[in-house]
Amino acid sequence: MFETLGERLNTALDGVRSSGNLTEDQVKKVTREIRMALLEAAVNYAVVKEFVGNVRERATGAEVSKALSPGQQIVKIVDEELTNLMGGQASKLTYASNPPTVVMLEGLNGHGKTTTAGKLALFARKQGKHPYLVACDTYRPAAIEQLEQIGKELGVPVYSEGTDPKPDEVAGRGVKAAKDEGYDFAIVDTAGRQVMDEEMMEELKRVRAVTKPTSVLLVLDVVTGQNSVEVAQEFQGYTDFDGMVLTKLDGDARGGAALSVVQVTGRPVKFASEGEKMSEFDYFYPDRMAGRILGMGDVLTLIEKAETEMDQDEAEEQSKKLMAGKFTFEDFLSQMQMIKKMGPLSGLMSMIPGMGKQLKDVQIDDNMLGRVEAMITSMTTAERRNPKLLQNPSRTRRIARGSGSTQQDVQKLIKQFSEMQKMMKQMGGKGGKGAQAGLPPGMMKGLPQGGQGGQGGNSGNGGGSGKGGNNRKGGKGGKKRQRSRK
Repeated sequence: MFETLGERLNTALDGVRSSGNLTEDQVKKVTREIRMALLEAAVNYAVVKEFVGNVRERATGAEVSKALSPGQQIVKIVDEELTNLMGGQASKLTYASNPPTVVMLEGLNGHGKTTTAGKLALFARKQGKHPYLVACDTYRPAAIEQLEQIGKELGVPVYSEGTDPKPDEVAGRGVKAAKDEGYDFAIVDTAGRQVMDEEMMEELKRVRAVTKPTSVLLVLDVVTGQNSVEVAQEFQGYTDFDGMVLTKLDGDARGGAALSVVQVTGRPVKFASEGEKMSEFDYFYPDRMAGRILGMGDVLTLIEKAETEMDQDEAEEQSKKLMAGKFTFEDFLSQMQMIKKMGPLSGLMSMIPGMGKQLKDVQIDDNMLGRVEAMITSMTTAERRNPKLLQNPSRTRRIARGSGSTQQDVQKLIKQFSEMQKMMKQMGGKGGKGAQAGLPPGMMKGLPQGGQGGQGGNSGNGGGSGKGGNNRKGGKGGKKRQRSRK
C-alpha cells in the first residue's frame, strides 16, 4: 500500500531531513520532487498543484519551531498537508437515535460492494450492534448468493427475495424486516452496473427514498486509479453520498485515488479495506495513513489490532514465561496464531516507526508462519512442552516428514528457539520487563539487527526515539500510552 509513493516522497525528503539551514533553492528542489512523486502516483493534477503550493508557502514562510530543525520542519509540513489532503481527521458513522441505523452501499460492479457489506456487518457487530443484511442486487443471482454465503459465514441474517422483485421493493421490505425483528443496524447492498447510466441512478434514488438511510456510502476500488475519482464525481452529481469506502488499498502501490478523492468530491473517506479477510476493515484515519506513507509508522492501529485480536491476559502470561525461561513451543504456537489474526506481516511491520526504510530491500516471508506452525504441530505434546526431547534425531526426522520440511529446518528452528529462551532468561534475570516473544526465526530475510528509532511517532506518540513526525511527539519505544476508546 502506497509503497511507490512512499519511496518517492522519502527520497525527496532525505535531502532536507538533516539539513541545518533550509534555503529557498532546497525548498524549490524538494517541492519539485514531491510534485513529480504525486503525479506519478496518479494524483489529480489540480490537487497536486494546491498541495505543492501549500508546502512551498509554509516552508518558505514564517513558520518556526524551536523543537525542530529546518529540515525536520519541512517533513512535519508535508506530513500535515498529507493529512489535510485525506480529510484531516477520521469521519465516523452516525448511528440513528431511533434504530435501526440504515447504511446504503452504492457503486459500480466489481468495486467490492457485496464484500464490503459483509465487512461492515462484522465491524458493526464488534461495535456492539446487531447487523442485518439486505440483498437488493436483483439483476445478479451470483451477488445474492455471495451475500447469503457471507451472512452464513458471519452468522448475520440476510434478507433476500431472489431476482423477481424490483430493488427498491426488496430494500423497503428488508429494512422493515430488520426493524420488526429487532436488529439495529441494516446494510442495504444495492445493484450496480459495469458503467454509469441514468437507469441505475434513478433506481438508487428510489431505494434511498424507501429506506431513508442514516448514511449512504460509495464503494470505490482504488486500484482503478483516476477512474475511481471520476466515478466518485459522477455518483456525486447524480445521487450524492455521505462518505466513501476505499477497497483494495493493499493492492494500490501508488495511492493516487486515496489522495485525490476527498479533495475532488468534498466528501470524507469513512472506511478503508486493506485485505481479503472480513476483519481487515476499519475507519480511515488520515493522520495515521500520512505517517505510514512517510515511513513514520502507525502505532495506534498496531495497538488496536493487537488489543482486538490478542488475548491480553494470555499475552501477559506468555511474557512472564518467556522472561523466566519457561516459554514452550506450545506458547510459541499460541502467539504465532494470534499474530496471524492481525494480518500480513508486511503490513504489520510497516506500522512500526522507522521500519519502512529498513524493510526496503528485505523480503518478508509471510508463509514462514505457516511453515513454522506445521513443524510445531507435527511435534507431540510432550515434545512441545519439553524441547530437550528434540535432541533425538529420530524425532526431528519424524517432525520433518510430518510438516513437509527438511530435518535441517527443524533443527534450525529448535536451535534458534533454544537461543531465544536463554537470551530472554538472561534479560529477565537482569530486570527486563514485559518482553514478548519475537517473530519466528527466518521471518525477515536480510533485516538488519538492532536498528534505530523511527523519524518521529505518528499519531499517538509512536515508538522510536527519532525526531520529526508531526505535531504529535515521538516517544521512546516501550513506554505505555494512555488513550481513550469509544
